[in-house]
Amino acid sequence: MPDMSASASLALTHLVTLAEVDEDKVTPGVLGFIVFAVMALAVWGLMKSMNRHMGKVDFEEAPEPQSGPGQAPGEPGAQRG
Repeated sequence: MPDMSASASLALTHLVTLAEVDEDKVTPGVLGFIVFAVMALAVWGLMKSMNRHMGKVDFEEAPEPQSGPGQAPGEPGAQRG
């Protein structure tokens, strides 16, 4: 069986160069992606819930109150019905 230590060390040196971190480069990494994905899912869920609740709203405008004779509808002291 051939000696695999030389090829293994060669493979590790290639992996180490990929794993080197550039101190001048800042990236969010995996944790940043996970936090962003969780926040995106939360916003999506809240929007679905809001749409469902807004669909249940039945808005009907109340009729204007009747005013007494000689009073404008917006005057203070107008009768309310």
